[in-house]
Amino acid sequence: MRRVASYLQLAHRRRVGTAYLDVRVSNPADRRRGFEQRLIVDSGALYTIVPAPLLREIGIEPDRVQRFELADGRVVKREVGGALYELGELRAPAPVIFGKRGDAPLLGVVTLEVLGLTIDPIRRKVRWMRPMLLSLRGGGMRCATDCTGK
Repeated sequence: MRRVASYLQLAHRRRVGTAYLDVRVSNPADRRRGFEQRLIVDSGALYTIVPAPLLREIGIEPDRVQRFELADGRVVKREVGGALYELGELRAPAPVIFGKRGDAPLLGVVTLEVLGLTIDPIRRKVRWMRPMLLSLRGGGMRCATDCTGK
């Protein structure tokens, strides 16, 4: 886990409040087919966006078309498929949007969460997620750990 921590420190700030992570995006059917991509870490984006030509080049094809609302209220359609994301020793599959010209390459919260990461909104950094499980023992639902985080 120490090696992964060094990758989390790769978050680059270029403008105030903007962080970037270098992530490997691979074809889930053949991990050898992949590329490194610098992605903007965006807590407001659900899915990760990667340029469509890069995805097609490694053999990732869309499995659906989905509608998305832009910040200005417009609705656009984008192709969506699945990709394998790697950050150091962390590896997990998640959806990927086939970005078109003008779409910013973003790392969305779904991808962050499947990698076990989250965004610290105060420090504006990527950090480890503290996953919790619910227990049904003892007659009611309770968190497997103290839900207050103490």
